[in-house]
Amino acid sequence: MNRDNQRAELEIKTARIHELLSEKGLDALLLQRVSSIAWATCGADVHINTAASDGACALLITPSEKFVVSNNIEASRLGQEEGLAEQGWNFVTSTWYENESQLAGLVKGKKVGHDGLFAGEVDLSTELAWLRSQLTQPEEERFRTLGRLCAESMNEAIQAVCPGMTEFQIAGLLAGAAESRGAQAVVNLVGTDERIFEYRHAIPTEKELRRYAMLVLCGRKWGLICSITRMVHFGPLPEEIERKMKAAAAVDAAMIAATRPGNTLNGVFKEAQRAYAQQGYPDEWQRHHQGGLAGYESREITATPTTHHSILMGQAFAWNPTIKGAKSEDTILVGQQSNEIITAIESWPMIEAEAEGKFFQRPAVWVRD
Repeated sequence: MNRDNQRAELEIKTARIHELLSEKGLDALLLQRVSSIAWATCGADVHINTAASDGACALLITPSEKFVVSNNIEASRLGQEEGLAEQGWNFVTSTWYENESQLAGLVKGKKVGHDGLFAGEVDLSTELAWLRSQLTQPEEERFRTLGRLCAESMNEAIQAVCPGMTEFQIAGLLAGAAESRGAQAVVNLVGTDERIFEYRHAIPTEKELRRYAMLVLCGRKWGLICSITRMVHFGPLPEEIERKMKAAAAVDAAMIAATRPGNTLNGVFKEAQRAYAQQGYPDEWQRHHQGGLAGYESREITATPTTHHSILMGQAFAWNPTIKGAKSEDTILVGQQSNEIITAIESWPMIEAEAEGKFFQRPAVWVRD
């Protein structure tokens, strides 16, 4: 990353943190989530266990100082490879078995806000999710790169899928394609045949693919997360699946069209409800969340009928309308004139869907012999 760009990004985020502390009347902000730490450090990777929400260190930020609280296992890598020493963080390092006491000493006597992983004090997880969603220009560029990597990973994996493979094997293809590009497959879902109709979140199993497969990837790099879903069918596509995919594409187009500054998350949600009804599936929105703001979590804020957050320029969204047996999902950036789909796969078969007088290209089922 360009040093000047990183310095500017750090200054923006530090100012936002200081403003939050002042607004809440707090002495310090404690960040322990992988997502929060990546955001505050311009993309540092502090995960060890992908199943854990907390990172390998903690950040403590006051109006005048900023600390990395780490153990002796992680400090060297964080300072050198992740660049935290160059960013000006002060390291407070202890042996691995004394880390908690170090943190307790630093926060003693302070009124502390935190990102949801610290007992007591002031939970600011909601406010921080909103801050993480407000992307800087360098974050937008990193998101574009990640979107391309996730699209390439999905395309590579799905082209290698063939009948007789187990869902475990297909998930392995998707994980391998992502990881080989430096993106962690933090969500890796695979459903085949009847399981696509039964389960909206199909965890991979030993079931073998006969004709129809759905692959879902949430790929993480620099802390950011992109979401993408694609479907493949071997042999003639049944009319039911084609009809439902067109309907899901129409809902997705309506949501993308509505995702513009001046609108709100619940405003987009209302458009989704209207589009589902127009397509003849008025109740399907109740059976799965419809997506929302993307960022350093797969969904920083999920849209509901009561999420009144305003849509801002430069934010990222991942909508995922589903109809039993069909789904449409990409990650988009809100641009000056229009929205940019950053996980598009070149030459993928598309469905043209109209919304608000404009035409949107949404992914169809890839039909293979």
